[in-house]
Amino acid sequence: MKQVLDFEKPIVNLKEKIAELKGFTEDSEMDLTEEITTLEKRLEILEDDIYGNLQPWDRVQMARHQERPTTLDYIEEIFTDFIEFHGDRLYGDDAAIVSGIALYQGNPVTVIGHQRGKGTKENIHRNFGMPHPEGYRKALRHMRQAEKFNRPIISFIDTKGAYPGKAAEERGQSEAIAHNLMEMAGLTVPIVCIVIGEGGSGGALGLGVGDHIHMLENSTYSVISPEGAAALLWKDSGLAKKAAETMKITSYDLKKLGVIDQIIDEPKGGAHRDVKLQAENINHVLEKSLKELRVLQSDELLEKRWEKYKQIGEYKEI
Repeated sequence: MKQVLDFEKPIVNLKEKIAELKGFTEDSEMDLTEEITTLEKRLEILEDDIYGNLQPWDRVQMARHQERPTTLDYIEEIFTDFIEFHGDRLYGDDAAIVSGIALYQGNPVTVIGHQRGKGTKENIHRNFGMPHPEGYRKALRHMRQAEKFNRPIISFIDTKGAYPGKAAEERGQSEAIAHNLMEMAGLTVPIVCIVIGEGGSGGALGLGVGDHIHMLENSTYSVISPEGAAALLWKDSGLAKKAAETMKITSYDLKKLGVIDQIIDEPKGGAHRDVKLQAENINHVLEKSLKELRVLQSDELLEKRWEKYKQIGEYKEI
């Protein structure tokens, strides 16, 4: 069953009405072509109005959509000859992060990303895309390998956050994320990060230090979830919608703040409506980024990365 978000219900109801009239026309001698055409025009206007004026909470729901494409979906569409590697050589493998090498336009690259499941069984296997420390250590192992062989790194970000369970803390969750932040800041190969769904807290940052950071139009990137912020600020997680409006977590907000470099357009209705078109949109931005970054020498790359992070955000001197 397709997931229908609250703000999409008027669109779905109108589509059902159009389908009903088309079915009635086929089953009877009545010609309702004029009425159907009128409703289809109304549907187009309604879709433009709703999808063209999404509020922050609407985008949060879109980023969490159960049919939203995942890292593996984009790997299949954008790259060729992907080989996935497993394990951190310290503890074990973490299915919440996929990592490996692939060809991009004939050139070798390292691809890393958070991975959610598509159904209950896969979500349990992948811990709902919330990595343990071994996931971040696996990612770092492959980043170092990419540096050794001079391969660019492409990182797909899509997680509610790092797993906060007891076992993860015992195995050094905070240290693993902090280590990734430090190491990624100094890697001498191009790093392109793309937020494809939820970019949640340190769990996202553990794969998110890059030369270029891009976001899909309806993705989010934040230090905490709206529910978590509402619980902290107002002791009521039910005020998540209000929190989302004040947190500046959408791609448009973060572009204004200088946190991200580019917003990647989504098909009308979200990335899940047309995975191939969404992959093409990502591909155009990724190609441009790699073209700009590959010509830089390692010292110049590091200097530009440092300058990028120094300039993030807005502040006033008093």
